[in-house]
Amino acid sequence: MDWTNWLQLIIGFFLANVLGYGGGPASIPLMYREIVTHHEWATPQQFSNILALGNALPGPIATKIAAFVGYDVGGVGGALLALAATIVPSAAALIILLKLLQKHRASPVVKGMTLLVQPVIAIMMLLLTWQMADSAVASIGWIQSICIAAIAFWAIQRRKLHPAFVILAAFVYGGLVIPHLNG
Repeated sequence: MDWTNWLQLIIGFFLANVLGYGGGPASIPLMYREIVTHHEWATPQQFSNILALGNALPGPIATKIAAFVGYDVGGVGGALLALAATIVPSAAALIILLKLLQKHRASPVVKGMTLLVQPVIAIMMLLLTWQMADSAVASIGWIQSICIAAIAFWAIQRRKLHPAFVILAAFVYGGLVIPHLNG
């Protein structure tokens, strides 16, 4: 792997995580843009699989996505660079910003900034959901997509099943049932 690929990994994951205000869920649409749209390190379907598997495993989602994509692009060195670009800026910013926020926590400016960024994050998540739903419909059709989404909603919201188990069930369904329906 040459130094330009390493630099792209560092910049791509740095931008996605520094601009992803609010943690992993907020950085996922930005990671999607860097991984799928900008650098084409993965297809939309591959990103969906990476995201699903990352959600099923313990720990922060951003680091799992960075490690997987970094390894896929540049082996162990790529994984380490992508992880560093994901973790180091956030850790440094956390230390600095916590000191500032403690000092100015009652400020209306600080309160306003945190409240006004929330709708932007919600729209980004909505757009990512739309893109992933569009990919699912293209792959398995409307009926199965709606049925799977309804069952997942029911299992998580009504039955209070942990999302990891719902994702695992979707993996099993996708691996055992879908190939026989489309075969």
